[in-house]
Amino acid sequence: MSSGRDAPKPLYIDEPRAAERFLDSLAGSDAVALDTEGASFHRFVDRIYLLQVSTRSTSAVLDPLAIGKPEGLRRVLEDKRIECVFHDADYDIRLLHQDYAWHATNIFDTRVAAQLLGLRAFSLAALVERYFGVTIDKKHQRADWSMRPLSPAMLDYAAQDTMYLLGLRDRLREELERAGRWSWAAEEFQRLEGTRWDGAEGEPFLRVKGARDLSRRELAILRELVRWRDGVARELDRATFRVVGNEVLLDVARQAPRTADALRDVKGMPRGIVERRSMEILAAIDRALALPEEELPKFPKAPRWDRDPDFEKRVSLLRTARDAAAERLGLDPGFLCSRERLEAIARRNPATLEEIAEVKEMRRWQVAEIGPDLLAALRAARAESGGGREGKARKRS
Repeated sequence: MSSGRDAPKPLYIDEPRAAERFLDSLAGSDAVALDTEGASFHRFVDRIYLLQVSTRSTSAVLDPLAIGKPEGLRRVLEDKRIECVFHDADYDIRLLHQDYAWHATNIFDTRVAAQLLGLRAFSLAALVERYFGVTIDKKHQRADWSMRPLSPAMLDYAAQDTMYLLGLRDRLREELERAGRWSWAAEEFQRLEGTRWDGAEGEPFLRVKGARDLSRRELAILRELVRWRDGVARELDRATFRVVGNEVLLDVARQAPRTADALRDVKGMPRGIVERRSMEILAAIDRALALPEEELPKFPKAPRWDRDPDFEKRVSLLRTARDAAAERLGLDPGFLCSRERLEAIARRNPATLEEIAEVKEMRRWQVAEIGPDLLAALRAARAESGGGREGKARKRS
């Protein structure tokens, strides 16, 4: 199957024995395309609600709610002789690890491949249209995949996420090899094999955008509100924003309403929530207002660095060198080397390629392609400041 355009109608498999037969048939494949559908837009805890699988001749949509954990697919994912093709693999791999403790190997990610080729439109829909002239209808993009039964239109939509991937993989690999960038892709794909589901660290209220602008008392209110809201979302198995959005909680934290009427006046506060749960919200606010000053929350201190007057200069020169290299290579600058990585290099202030390679997350291909440019920028910074490497910033304990 070169493009998926002429593929037969996909199978819908919701019976364990049929799933086992289909998955057993994958054993001799050279490559298998895989996608997952979760429901993070609708549910409190995301999980896998559909598995889409394509070979070069067949596509299928498997229903894990009906068939259970499909062990045959684990054998495919962990068989290094079979290439597992994804588009934007990171979240799919994390979900497979979270739900099934599976570890995908021999990965090809069509999104990463497209970015390495310098394509600026790298969504699956954009790539399928570019290479196959097919327009994918995205009307079910935010569908609730946890619902049953699924409509035929939803199943057809889901199948499209894999039926073009193997043909797309062939085209992209050919272009990567022609551009001399296959080794870059191979390194990126190997790194993906180590992707695991990691629970978010720290209190959820600290991750709310805008929380840093609150006073400590307001932050205490926000903490109680987020704990309340997330508890309700867990109880209802509903995405948190579908209970009360973060912006509304921030406004409540600032205004600290003490009555149901005042709570109702907060812009965006759902009327149904006020009617059913105003007492819970007001109790949360009261708990925060009753806290003594010494128990009010605050953000953890960020790492402190010894003062380095040349740090920003080094970052600026590194960014200029990175941008020039990105233009030369035809890559997005942020994809080539992120601002965070540039800052890490500026702090380390390396003098050799080996030292650049020691910076966290630096790839071998990045060191080879832009390492000399970055070293030249650092040499220029040192020459401007008239000093050696003694100005390197050091992290305080």
